[in-house]
Amino acid sequence: MLKNVALFYLFILLGVTVKAQNLATIKGKIVLPNQSSSEGAVVSLFQLSSGRLLKTNIVDSTGSFTFSTGYRDSLQLSVVFTGYSRYRSAGFLAINYEKAMLPKIELTTQSGSELEAVEVVSKAQFVERKIDRTIINPDALIGNAGTNALEVLEKSPGIQVDINGNISLRGKQGVMVFVDDKPTYLAAADLANYLRSLPAGTVANIEIMTNPPAKFDAAGNAGIINIKLKRNRIKGLNGGFSTSYGQGIYARTNNSFNFNYRINKINFFSNFSYNSNTSFQDLYIERYYFQANSTLLSSVFNQNSFIKRSANGLNGKIGFDLYINKKQTLGMVLNGFGNNTLTTTTNNAQLLNGLLQLQGLINANSPSHRSLANKSINLNYTYKPNSKGTEISSNADYIVYHTITNQNLLSINNQPNGDFLSKSNLVSNLPSSIHIYTFKSDYLNPLKNGGRFEAGVKTSIINTSNMANFFDEVSTVLNINYDFSNNFNYKENINAAYVNYHFNKKKFSFQTGMRLENTNIEGLQYGNPVRNDSTFKRSYQNLFPTFFMLYRIDSTGKHQLGLSMGRRINRPDYQSMNPFTYPMDRFTLYAGNPFLQPSFSQNIELSHTYMGRITTAFEFTYAKDVISETIQQENGMFYSRPGNFGKQFSYSLSFNGNFNPTKWWSLQLYTEITHNQFKSIIYDQQLNNRGTFWFLGPTNQFIIGKKWSAEFAVTYTSSVVVGQFITIPVWTTRMGFAKKIWANKGSIKFNLNDIFYSNQPGGKIIALANSVANWRSFLDTRVASVVLSYRFTKGKSLNARNTGGSDAEKGRVK
Repeated sequence: MLKNVALFYLFILLGVTVKAQNLATIKGKIVLPNQSSSEGAVVSLFQLSSGRLLKTNIVDSTGSFTFSTGYRDSLQLSVVFTGYSRYRSAGFLAINYEKAMLPKIELTTQSGSELEAVEVVSKAQFVERKIDRTIINPDALIGNAGTNALEVLEKSPGIQVDINGNISLRGKQGVMVFVDDKPTYLAAADLANYLRSLPAGTVANIEIMTNPPAKFDAAGNAGIINIKLKRNRIKGLNGGFSTSYGQGIYARTNNSFNFNYRINKINFFSNFSYNSNTSFQDLYIERYYFQANSTLLSSVFNQNSFIKRSANGLNGKIGFDLYINKKQTLGMVLNGFGNNTLTTTTNNAQLLNGLLQLQGLINANSPSHRSLANKSINLNYTYKPNSKGTEISSNADYIVYHTITNQNLLSINNQPNGDFLSKSNLVSNLPSSIHIYTFKSDYLNPLKNGGRFEAGVKTSIINTSNMANFFDEVSTVLNINYDFSNNFNYKENINAAYVNYHFNKKKFSFQTGMRLENTNIEGLQYGNPVRNDSTFKRSYQNLFPTFFMLYRIDSTGKHQLGLSMGRRINRPDYQSMNPFTYPMDRFTLYAGNPFLQPSFSQNIELSHTYMGRITTAFEFTYAKDVISETIQQENGMFYSRPGNFGKQFSYSLSFNGNFNPTKWWSLQLYTEITHNQFKSIIYDQQLNNRGTFWFLGPTNQFIIGKKWSAEFAVTYTSSVVVGQFITIPVWTTRMGFAKKIWANKGSIKFNLNDIFYSNQPGGKIIALANSVANWRSFLDTRVASVVLSYRFTKGKSLNARNTGGSDAEKGRVK
């Protein structure tokens, strides 16, 4: 089956060679009274009859802009440029200018009164749909003010985040998370901490790609989530800041500052943020054990864990672009962040027999301090040999992560009456490091009528080192514990090449591509006096075809059909293949799995879009050897380790719409119904977990006069099945208010999340040997926040440049 699908994709790729034509191309030029450059002016194309925004473009260095459109009715242009009055054209027909440029548009200088009255008249929608991705604009929601990037993801349509920070998309795991086109290379817990340290105010937008084009790495069965951070591209000195304070049970603060300075041929940009966050998880676990091959209860384990986390993070990004001449640009970007997390876990457990009689009490205290530091450097070069848009770019990256965790696990055993029996203390020191080297080069050649041809190559080298030093403390003396101590090194090399072709023909737009990836991995587990050495090596290569089609049903483009198909891979996280085991508490152990295999998926999506505001989509995914957390029960112990599930089938129907019931009320509605099925044999247990979940998320926004706005939103998620897990339904509500201040250059916002304290997850675990397990968590989710932000901008915009060659490695660090 999979071979037939791959051949079908290959046939499409090789068979599509039609010349682009038949869309009307509108060309124009913007000039200024003082003959200075109009580069960076924003030109918008509207449908005259409805006033609906059709397309937006940025004026290039020659003052020119181009639109391709299939609309045959009257259109209107709007031009916005800092320091100049807004320009609006009279109505015109695109067909009249298919072979000739529009008359030159000359902007006039803004008067003083206009400068005082200026304000943004258009607002980005929270959700925007493109041919190969969905774009989320966090600033469109008041409820995102004062939050962090992880909380923004939780509010984004189709994305789920569990209490451990694992991110899934439409109920599917295997999501790659990027920041500024670079993978994060982090394990779920570290990635969650990093995203919590990124204030929402630093996020420009979030790209959700369930089927990314061939230019992107093929990693991630469920797709890619790309978090794009804000970056000013304005001449002169410009920037802004945001500061917030939030109060739940515990306090938190998110603060960010960015500035940009361009003079002559040098553009300098930066972004800094600091956060401090204290939260808790009140976790209840129930485990029921049965006699072998029987429904008779043999014992019960109940545990309450109160987990308090205090984290702070500092993030920094600085860089520059050197415009050598009109054809060449050289750039460098330095990134770094440091996160420190202090976690205190207090466990109180009961052991009961089959008659529910108390057999023992266990009290445990586990303080843990984890520090994570990252440094990276990117060097990039762009060459544009002509004015047609041809571009050759190269990126080289070096990225390093250092992590160290120091933890104690003090456990005290008591008799049922509370009398002391025994105690133990396991002390651990866990340092690790990751060094990543990547290089990539891309070629872009624009074709007629909006078409383009792309090709590129990439190579990446990853070296990881993981030490685990465990000691048993006996009478203040530390004795090394060889059962848990280990030293694991991992090496990986991925080489890739791709081609991508985009063209338009009449009412159709096509994009098709092919990516080849060669993977080489090697793992070495050093032995100790009680464990032998172990090694593994693997090498494999795969083809990943992609295909996108957009069809405009009518000449005005009111109705559009979209089709996308692609093949993806999900490789094991670097540390998931470490075979050693370490304890999470006395009755729960985590273990790696050196036998993990990569997972492959086939993804197909069919969508319909009406007026650019309402999109309905159906998606089907078939995945083999799905990588996910597995739970094994053996001799009363629960082992958590990554494993391969045999097959996953996923069907999803989603609806996203933007409505304006009145001039002062807008409604953004997203809902989806997804059916997941997992079939596998897990630790000799038959798993056939299937279920349909429903998500509903209406967001209401209200304009109250010229300065005030308000927001009210509700989300509901029914029970979700993932692997061996079945979660309980959760729902939440939030509200917020915002006021423009300081001549509309600043704002103050207030929001309240989880008003009714209802977003409290829980669930059960199935396919366990002679046992069942349930859990329920209570989190610090009801938070009131106040946010103050201010921006200063002047000068003119610069065109964005893509930098960073490490496109798929950062999401896989454990």
